[in-house]
Amino acid sequence: MNIGDTLPPLEIPVTRTLIVAGAIASRDYQDVHHDAVLAREKGSPDIFMNILTTNGLVGRYITDHLGPRAVLRKVAIRLGAPNHPGDTMTLTGTVTALDGDTAEIRVVGANRIGHHVTGTVTVTLDTAPDTTPDTAPHTAAAGPGPLGTPEGTA
Repeated sequence: MNIGDTLPPLEIPVTRTLIVAGAIASRDYQDVHHDAVLAREKGSPDIFMNILTTNGLVGRYITDHLGPRAVLRKVAIRLGAPNHPGDTMTLTGTVTALDGDTAEIRVVGANRIGHHVTGTVTVTLDTAPDTTPDTAPHTAAAGPGPLGTPEGTA
C-alpha cells in the first residue's frame, strides 16, 4: 500500500429495507428513518439513511478491501446529501497517509445528488503471522470409495 493508492469503488444499492434495518439495528427510532409520510411532513422527499448505518458501511468498505487483519482505529465522517430509497451510494477511497502498519484512508460516498459521506478512516494492518489454531473439521479427500460409493458411505 502506498500514499495515493485508490481502493476499488463499492456500489451499495440503497433500499428501503437497508435504511429501516440499519435504523432499527442501531436503535435509531426517529420516524424519518422508517415512516415515509412523517418524513415528507418534515420536508424530506422520503425516509433517509441514518449516520450509524453510513458509519457501518464505511467501515465495511475498508475492512472488505483490506481483509480480516485490518483493525479500524478511527472513523471520522460527515454526512452531506441524504441517501433515499432507490439511490446507489458509491464508496471510493484513497490512501492519504502511512505510518508503519497504520494507514489513513480518505473515503467518499456519493449518490445521484452529491456526496452522502466524506471522511477519513485510520486503520492498522496486523502483519503478524496468524497463530490461531486451526479448529475446523477436516474430512478425507473426496472421491469414490469401495464399489464407487462416496467416501465414508460404504
